[in-house]
Amino acid sequence: MKKDTHPAYFADATVTCACGTVYKIGGTKEKSNIEICSQCHPVYTGNEKVLDTAGRVEKFKTRKAATKTKK
Repeated sequence: MKKDTHPAYFADATVTCACGTVYKIGGTKEKSNIEICSQCHPVYTGNEKVLDTAGRVEKFKTRKAATKTKK
């Protein structure tokens, strides 16, 4: 490998989430900030909202069928 081409590696880099959770990981940046993590993401916390996608699909299909009959 060539010398002086790789970034510095920090074995105990700090990653801070917007919710306040702090992680110690290895990385090329000493400090990082993130917006969402496994402590505050809705999928992991159980607060996930289920969207009514079936209603949207049915609405689209009815509009599509209506345009076919007009032609």
